[in-house]
Amino acid sequence: MKTMPSPSSVDIVIAEDSRIQAKILERRLTEAGHRVRWGADGQAALELVREQPPAIIVSDIEMPNMTGYEFCKAVKQDSDLNKIPFVLLSTLSDPLDIIKGLDAGADNYVTKPYEPEYLIGRIHSLLETPLAVEEGADQTIDVAIAGQTFKVNAGRQQVLNLLVSTFENAVAKNRELIQANQDLATAKDQLEQNNQELRDLNQKIASANDQMTRDLEAAARVQRALLPAEETLHFNCGEVAWRYVPCHGLAGDFLNVFQLDDEHVGLFVVDVSGHGVPSSLLSVTVGRFLTPKASDSSVLVRIGGDGATEVVSPVEVATELNQQFQSQDFSELYFTFIYCVVNSRTGEMRYTASGHPPLLRLSATGEATFESLHSLPVGFFPEAEYEEKIIQLQKGDRIYLYSDGVTEAMDKDLEQFGDESLKEVISLNRSRDLDAGVGELLESIQAWCEPNGPLDDVSILGFEWRGTSS
Repeated sequence: MKTMPSPSSVDIVIAEDSRIQAKILERRLTEAGHRVRWGADGQAALELVREQPPAIIVSDIEMPNMTGYEFCKAVKQDSDLNKIPFVLLSTLSDPLDIIKGLDAGADNYVTKPYEPEYLIGRIHSLLETPLAVEEGADQTIDVAIAGQTFKVNAGRQQVLNLLVSTFENAVAKNRELIQANQDLATAKDQLEQNNQELRDLNQKIASANDQMTRDLEAAARVQRALLPAEETLHFNCGEVAWRYVPCHGLAGDFLNVFQLDDEHVGLFVVDVSGHGVPSSLLSVTVGRFLTPKASDSSVLVRIGGDGATEVVSPVEVATELNQQFQSQDFSELYFTFIYCVVNSRTGEMRYTASGHPPLLRLSATGEATFESLHSLPVGFFPEAEYEEKIIQLQKGDRIYLYSDGVTEAMDKDLEQFGDESLKEVISLNRSRDLDAGVGELLESIQAWCEPNGPLDDVSILGFEWRGTSS
């Protein structure tokens, strides 16, 4: 009998199309003592598995080229690989998704978001229980979920693993419920002892809620103050149009455009991970550093030895921000960042993108192309390095900066708006003025997301180079 490798140090293959999510998962598993190999989709991961079979496989479901279901089925249909435990990760929780996982032969199913310790515990549990695969056996069984019975091709052990995982979740929720009931009983006893105390407490809570509402409204006003004064702005070299729609009252996105000096215009979009107060707090803090006014906090400009204002290069800005935001005050938070500096005299544009969606360039002839830079987000790793790219703008060229809330906006069927739709809408509106084109893009995204609207902040910033005015 083959000896099972120690859970403290095993070879793990992960399949994840999100580079950022893959890096986070790789770091967590490496910290737990494991060796990790990463494939950017199911096909790439399958090649890694066939090259050298790992101890366990962890795979996302929604991926290009080959989904997690297809990847899992390919592994389980291979007699040399089918005993490798396979864990599916998904943001979906519909019972039919679980059925699909069973039919593919998955051994466990973990729903995002998850605690890293929980996933590692699932991995260790699967490694400690070798899979038994009966060659030639009929593995079609009946599974009842959500009042429906399905016939799936899965071994009984896979079903048992899934049931154990589900049972663990149910036990945890039950413990939470018991504790909540106990807390409720204690609170009830206390409330029964002193009703006046309850009324006083309610008054304090109401007052605190009112204050919190005012504070949140004030925070939202501070965030709006980080935005340009008008949705259409004119510079001596071109025109800017933008749209900004937070998915909640407080947002992690923000954008801006400004004159850096007599010859340079700066524009950027920032997207902080997560939502709510922590993300908005970080976005406001970042905004303090992204000011075109020379000060001790500004990373965009500085005073040179001759007393004149110097424009800091985009790559220096990204590097400085990454050093500034390694503090534990924003633990587990990071942000993506794209920043462009346009020479209003020559049309030379220098830019950097830190883990951010690519810049979209639309030529005067109507050709739309993505300009990508592959760098990690700001605040992710202290040793992260960033790069800078130069584009020579031609008269009539338009560039678009945007947050991932644009391309990742989902319809009711969970299909993303995507890069191609973005290019199509931008190209179709090339004959319209810039502001109308940006407005049409926002309307297209909102229509795509009906009836619930975007689930993430949406930021769009367009710039049209018109050459230096005489």
